[in-house]
Amino acid sequence: MTELHILADQYMNYLVVEKGLAENTIESYAGDLDRYFAFLKKENIDNISDADMPLILNHLSDLKKNKVSPGSRARHLVSIRGFYKFMVQEGVLAKDPSKLIDLPKTRLKLPDILSADEVILLLNQPDMDKPAGLRNAAMLEILYAAGLRVSELVHLCMNNINTEACFIKVLGKGSDERLIPFGLYAKEKLLDYINNARPKLLKEKNSPFVFIARAGKPMTRQGFWKILKKYALAAGIKKSITPHSLRHAFASHLLEGGADLRAIQIMLGHADISTTQIYTHLAKKHLKDIHEKYHPRA
Repeated sequence: MTELHILADQYMNYLVVEKGLAENTIESYAGDLDRYFAFLKKENIDNISDADMPLILNHLSDLKKNKVSPGSRARHLVSIRGFYKFMVQEGVLAKDPSKLIDLPKTRLKLPDILSADEVILLLNQPDMDKPAGLRNAAMLEILYAAGLRVSELVHLCMNNINTEACFIKVLGKGSDERLIPFGLYAKEKLLDYINNARPKLLKEKNSPFVFIARAGKPMTRQGFWKILKKYALAAGIKKSITPHSLRHAFASHLLEGGADLRAIQIMLGHADISTTQIYTHLAKKHLKDIHEKYHPRA
């Protein structure tokens, strides 16, 4: 293992232990750094102190030549910046050569938002006569009612739900804890599942997790994605749907209904309100579509 990879391992350990980042985020950072180190090797750089700002710019230019998207190049730079910041923090380097490099400009990518009617159609797909159907109905309702990330949904524990007050306690990115309300529809589906289906799915086993798959094991992200795809197909929804679709719908529908952007930011668990502001663009697009459709002089 090279010195660069030893330092990268130390950085990854820091992200896990100190920052508490999600596994898929850490994997993305590790992949970005591997690609950067491969570039340094090609440039005959073995010591991290020998890499300077022009070399990092050359790496970003190399990514562009290889048709890496602006968004992915921006993430690469974020990964590299984080690594160098850690190196300075640990005293390995005296200064950060990436500090003054601007992020590549990225075009705002608006997600394909489900309408309220499409969401209702999707929520009505599970077979309520089967334990798995009750579970799936509760998962869909909670995802839409609370705007959870799918990782937060599948890791939700029984002691983090208050069905009396209709609140969920979620441990999100970077160990950020937040309380999110949910409505009466979600409460009804959740209690129906917990009381009538969860014990059957557990098969006399114990689990701290709310949503149970086969043999009493917790539901996985991949397992939920398959369920969602099946219901979207059954509902005849043509839009591209991912587990994040109901989270996007949650935020967009709240904003369209007049909710405060700051409140939506808190419920989504966004550290920076600029991340949440994508939904203001969606709301403006929604209003523009309505105007074009209904105004006689549009």
